[in-house]
This record gives sequence, structure tokens and C-alpha cells, in this order.
Amino acid sequence: MAGQKVRTRFAPSPTGYLHVGGLRTALYNYLFAKRMNGDFVIRIEDTDQSRRVEDAEKNLISTLEWAGIIADESPIHGGNYGPYVQSQRLSIYRDYCTRLLEDKNAYYCFSTSEELEENRQLQLKQALQPKYNRKWLPEEMGGNMPESEIKKKLDEGAPYVVRMKVPDYISVWFEDMIRGPIEFDSATIDDQVLMKSDGFPTYHFASVIDDHLMEFTHIIRGEEWLPSMPKHLLLYEFFGWEPPKFAHLPLLLNPDRSKLSKRQGDVAVEDYMRKGYSNEAIVNFVALLGWNEGEGSEQEVFSMDELISKFSLERVGKAGAVFNVEKLSWLEKQYIKTRPIEKIVEGIKPVLQAKLAEFSPEMSVERISSDDYLGKVVELMRERVNFEHEFVTFSSYFFFEPESYEAEAVAKRWTPEVPALIQEFAELLEASDDFTAENIEAQLKAFVAPKGLKPAVLIHPLRIAASGVSFGPSLYHMLEVLGKEAVLRRIRRAIERIEAPVA
Repeated sequence: MAGQKVRTRFAPSPTGYLHVGGLRTALYNYLFAKRMNGDFVIRIEDTDQSRRVEDAEKNLISTLEWAGIIADESPIHGGNYGPYVQSQRLSIYRDYCTRLLEDKNAYYCFSTSEELEENRQLQLKQALQPKYNRKWLPEEMGGNMPESEIKKKLDEGAPYVVRMKVPDYISVWFEDMIRGPIEFDSATIDDQVLMKSDGFPTYHFASVIDDHLMEFTHIIRGEEWLPSMPKHLLLYEFFGWEPPKFAHLPLLLNPDRSKLSKRQGDVAVEDYMRKGYSNEAIVNFVALLGWNEGEGSEQEVFSMDELISKFSLERVGKAGAVFNVEKLSWLEKQYIKTRPIEKIVEGIKPVLQAKLAEFSPEMSVERISSDDYLGKVVELMRERVNFEHEFVTFSSYFFFEPESYEAEAVAKRWTPEVPALIQEFAELLEASDDFTAENIEAQLKAFVAPKGLKPAVLIHPLRIAASGVSFGPSLYHMLEVLGKEAVLRRIRRAIERIEAPVA
């Protein structure tokens, strides 16, 4: 394998959504391949047809591409090693199964599911590790079943599976790129099923054959596949193939250090996409679930290019990685703070258009949809929002007239004298030709000073009238962005709608 071009793969089953653990596996394979100037491949493992979900394959690939993980070869992109869907490769697996049968490394098994379960329960009662009892192992392979009985079953067309014959009294050893040397005793290895009764291969069988034929140099996957390693390595040995290098990633854990599961929160990448997390934040977050740049580094925000240049399997830990949504949210805010305004504007336009379709704003649609106006909103609000969509949903008053006014703020700030004061100040604003934050602030202070009032007497009511809420960015800058026409209209509307509390 020395000198061979690095090739890695992500091989999901089309059973539904993309799990965040699957995204991490795909990302690490992608980063490693790109760091080594190699190829990253997507292969669909659909040998379990009962679990196949319509369009799952397309959704998996589109979600990966949304994250910036673009395959060099896949069912969609094609390539020189296809087909890239296992159900389209059945004749290949049958040929290799025949070879194992001929070499006496596999045998036919006609045991029924009832027999298998009965044997399993018996072994459990005896405190033994459940394994197939080798009832159908042929005499010529060290078993007790006469060849004539096997031939009879085949001639009758009885349903069967093909099992691998695990050698007795050997150890199976390999060097994991993350965990170091790992050894297995063959006594703990079951005679696994290679071909099922429906004619489809099992994952273990098809995966090994495809990994070899597609010339993958490195297999990077979750540690849940570690128990399968001896079965896979034995198949490589039976076929006389050199195995690729293996790396098994640490588990993803809930904050309580239990295995990450849907019972404690969202586990689908699509769930986080719907909530508004960006691809940059999700990729950055997932990259840090097990990998770190090294001692002395304080960098936590990485672009995809930086991850490619810095990633190494040597910096992937063995311990489980805690999935902390708070860290993901923090990363999202960092990206919002530094993302170019133009990019955010393009991102929020679809959100605004969807909202405009629901409501009929009194402000000019052309104005509030313009790049200039949206850019001003972004500049004013980027420190205050958690997601891009919140530039519209959390800051809706920049686009729509307040339909209601925060009751607690009204009770506290909209005193009986406010309507007259705010009406008088509105007349000053209307007469002014300089509707900037600085001038609005100067006018307000000059207005209240001779009356012996503090600016807060008008600041809070103005905010309520303009936005309907008691919180937000700098009042003066908010009014400037809204514009004179909208501000004056909202002041008049608030005076009409808000009933001052009785003194």
C-alpha cells in the first residue's frame, strides 16, 4: 500500500436522516483524504432492504454537500470504482461467496430462526457467550454434518445462509491508528453470516469486499465497529488481501456521559439545520468532537480549509466526546459576528420573503428588502441574535409594524403624561431634516432638559412605540434605520392604541 494514493470512504445505510455521528465520520474521512491529497468516496450500504427509506440516499448526500463535504466519487458523482450502491453489486458478492465455499472457509447453514433462538437461550442460561453451535458445519471442515445431508437440503431448495468458518485457537491482531495494538481471541468470534437467505450479503461481507475492490487505503469509522474487526480481518486473510489501515473514532456522549441518543435531544443533522445553525458552525463543532489541534493552541473557530490543513488522526482521542449544544450555539454566534454582511443579507432574504408572504407591511417592501436596508439591520443586530433567521424573526419590528405592545413595559413606562410629550417630540422630529442617530439623541436631550425631565422619560416610550418591546439595540440607531416616515407613523399609532395607566 506504500505510495498508493490515499482513499477514504463514508458508507452510510439509507435508513433515514444523517446522524451527527455520521457527519463526524464523514468529516474526518474527508479531512484526512484532502489533507493527504487523496480521494473521498461515498458508498451506499443498502444490503438490509427492509430498513431502506425512500430518498434517504439523496438526502444523505445533499446534507453532506450542504456541510461542504463534497465526494470525489459517489452514486451521484460517479467514478471508476462503481457501482457505489451495494444492491447493484450483488453478483460480485455471490462470486466471492462461492470462492469462500470452495476454499472451505465458509459453509451452508440451514438452522431455523427458532433453532437459533433456542440455542441462544440455552447458552445464556449456561453463562456462555451466545454463538452459533455449528450444527451444519460439514464433517470435512471439522464439524458433524455429513455432506449428504447438506446436498439433500440444497437439492430440496431449503432456505439457507452462508456462514464464515472462524479458525479455532488463533488470535487476530491489528494496529489501530487511534488506539494502538488490539488483539482478539478467535474463541470469542462467532461464525458470522456472510450471505443471507434473501440472497443479499451482510454488511460485514459486502463492506470488506467493496473496501478492497474500491482500493481504500484507510477505514475511519466509529468505535462501535471494533467488535467486528476480527471478522473483517479474517476475510482479508481468506482472500489473501492486504487490509487497509483502520482508525476507530470515540463515541459521542450526552452531557451525562451516556451514549448520544434521541431520548436526550436531537441527533439528526437536519434537526440542527432547521433550528438555524449554519454549516460552518456545525462542521466546526463536529470537528472538535474528538479532535483537537494540540497543546498550546487556543483556536476554537476553524474554517474548512483550516481544518483540512491541521487535521490529523494522531490528535483524535480515545475517550468519548461530549455533545454540548451550548458550545455549538457559542460557535454559531462567533460566525455571525464575523460573517461578511453581504453573506448574511443573502441568507436572510428568503426568511424575509417568507414572512412578507404572510403579512402586509406598511413600510415599502422594496425598501425593507433592499441590500442597503438589510445591511443596516445586520450591522445593528449582529451582536444580539443567535441565528441568522433572527435578524428577521427576533427583530421583526424592522420590517413590520408592532401588532401589540409589551404589557409590563407599558405599565411601567407609558405614564399619563407620555402621549402629550411624545406627540410634541414627534413634531420636532418631523420638522428636522437630519434624521440621524446623533441628531435624534441631541434633539431628545434638548427637548427634555428645559422641562426638568430625564431622557429616560421619552427613551423608553419611544422604544415601545417604535418596536413594541422594551429591549433591543441603541434606540437612536434603531430609529435612524427605521427611517423618519416609519417612526412617525408608529408613534401616532402607539398614541392611538396604547391606553395610559391610571395614575
